[in-house]
Formats: sequence, C-alpha cells, structure tokens
Amino acid sequence: MSDKKVLPQSFKKESPRRAYLDSLERLDILDRNRLVQTGIEFSGTDRSGTFMQMDDSIVHCGVEQPGVEVLSTEEAVSRYDWLADYYWKSVSPEADEYTAYAREYSRHGYFIRALPGVKASYPVQASLYLAENGFAQAVHNIVIVEEGAELNIITGCASGHAVRTGMHLGISEFYIKKNAKLTFTMIHNWGEDMYVHPRSGMVVEEGGVFLSNFVCMHPVHELKMNPLTRLTGPGALVRSNSILVAQPGVKMDVGSRVWLEAPNTKAEIIARALTTGGDILNRGHLRGDAAGIKAHLECHGLILSPEGLIHAIPELEARVAGAEMSHEAAVGKIAQEEIEYLMARGLSEEEATSTIVRGFLNVKMDGLPAELQAEIDRAVKQNQDSIM
Repeated sequence: MSDKKVLPQSFKKESPRRAYLDSLERLDILDRNRLVQTGIEFSGTDRSGTFMQMDDSIVHCGVEQPGVEVLSTEEAVSRYDWLADYYWKSVSPEADEYTAYAREYSRHGYFIRALPGVKASYPVQASLYLAENGFAQAVHNIVIVEEGAELNIITGCASGHAVRTGMHLGISEFYIKKNAKLTFTMIHNWGEDMYVHPRSGMVVEEGGVFLSNFVCMHPVHELKMNPLTRLTGPGALVRSNSILVAQPGVKMDVGSRVWLEAPNTKAEIIARALTTGGDILNRGHLRGDAAGIKAHLECHGLILSPEGLIHAIPELEARVAGAEMSHEAAVGKIAQEEIEYLMARGLSEEEATSTIVRGFLNVKMDGLPAELQAEIDRAVKQNQDSIM
C-alpha cells in the first residue's frame, strides 16, 4: 500500500460535451455492457427516478414518482437557497488534496431528495460514468431524506471500455431526517488503471435509519475511501455492509467510521474481503459518545493467492460508561478439509473452491429490500468467473 500518491492534477480537467439522451436504452452497447454490472436498468422500469452523468455532462435525468426530486447538484443549488445549509457541511473541502480539488473543479453530481412522509415505491438509480481516457471526474452529490420519508438508491459507478486510466472523485453528503430511512447501494465497475477516491459524510437524526451497501469486485488500480456517519439523534441506526475483491495489482484502502453521538443509537459495520493477489486494507472505527449505545464491527477476509494481502484494522472508542461495543476480525485461506468435503460429494476441486467463494461473498444483508439484494447477488454471480 506504499505506492506514490497520485493527485488529480495528473489528469485532464476537461472532457468533450456529451449529448443528452431521452432514454438510457440509446447508450452505446459497449457502455451498456459496462453499466449492466452496476445495477443500472436502462428502460427505467421499476425505478422512481434516473440520473446519469458521463464525465462532466448530464446525459439523462428524470423522475417518475411525485414527492421525489432528482436533479444535478448545480441545478439544485441554483434553485434552492436553503441548500447552502447542506453544501459542504458533512464533508470538509479542507479534508485533503482530493476534496480541495473537488471544491474547485467539480461539475454536477446528483441531488436526490424525498419530501416529508414520501415512501418511494421503487429505487432511484444514479450512474457516474467516466468515458474520456485520462480524465479526472469530480462530482458533488447530495441526498436528503426528509422527516418520515423512505428512499432506496442504487448508484452504479464505472469507466468506459476504451478508458485506460483516469480518476474519479465523488463528494457525497447524506442527510437522513427524523424517522426517515435511506437504503443506499453502490456498485463499482472501474478499469484496471483507475484511481478512485470517494469522500462521503452522513448525518442521521432521531429515529433515522441508514443502510449502506458497497460492492467492488472488478479490478481498480487504487480505491481509497473512509466515509463518516454521525448518529446525531436518539435512536438513530446505521448498518454498513461491504464486499471487496482485490485481483492482482489492485490496492484498496477502504474503511467505515461511525460516531454514535446520541443516546440509544446503534451501529453495525460488516465487511467481506477477498484477495486473489491484490492488497486490501480494511478499516473500521466506532466511537461511542453517549449512553446506551450499541455497536459492532466485523471483518472476514479470505486469501486465495500467496501474493495477496488483507490487513484488518478494527477500532473501538468508548467515551462514556455503559457503552456496548464489540468487534470480530478473521483472515485466512480456504480450509483443505472444506474442499475435500465437497469433493467427496462429487464436485471437482475447482467446483468446490468456487462454491466456497460464492458462499463467502453471498452476504444476506438484513433490512435490504428484495430488489437491492437481487442486484448484489447478480453482481456476485456475474463476477464469479473473473474472481476464480
């Protein structure tokens, strides 16, 4: 994990303007092949809204359900003066070189909002796509789920078939209001020489629920992210799940932080990490600041190659008496007796190994809507061959 730091200034700041599409079905078939593995549905069927940005151009944006808003962030900022109360409030532009670059050069990103009491019938889908080789895509996303509302979002992030290298900087701010619920699923499909640096901050108010799911199973040169969720209201809950696969040459530094700032808040961080030759640094940090909090983090790692590396760093920080906090971390290889057990029942060694890997990655996520669980299951299935 000691490669020289690559900064966005090494890449292009501008890209060609992309044409607006009245339907994602008009995308080039090669682009569609890249995006289909990130959960994007091209007809928009069974979606409450759709947003797609290609490089720094909005190529599609629409909404199907009343009470749900889908706009570019720039349009939302110009439309709503009150958005200044949210813009750059959960992520600091001074956090590092990447946030500073995004503050100066970001274009668009998505603004998604569910109005008070609205319960979206279907997920909103958003795609951030890098089509220009050597381009640094910087976006700023804002999601607001107003009091009592419920919203599901699928975000598919990918690079084009002809993109050899580039960088993606995604600033994302999430605000889950009192008794609101957000389920957010992000699936990545980058190229082998892509540098990806998401920076995210979440604020969950009283009784709010935030379910976060992250899947990255395709090769990416470098992925670095360590989002922070703040539970600011009594009874708020966050559950974070991630599935990470590092093939040879891949370097991942992925974490999740939760600050439990209010009484009786709950947090759970669960990660599945698998390496076939790449490096995974998996972090988890739970900080308890109030009475009656309960928190748990868990990282299970599976090493399929002697060249692979998994480094788990669990941190628990209790600042008050009576906090209930725990962690579990386990890293190892497939036990030979497990393979022999399956081979004794008629499977070849390759089939037995594949079955064990598939079971390891098939994480059933509590509270996840059926359609989003299906998207994750599909991503695992589609990547099975490349993993093995």
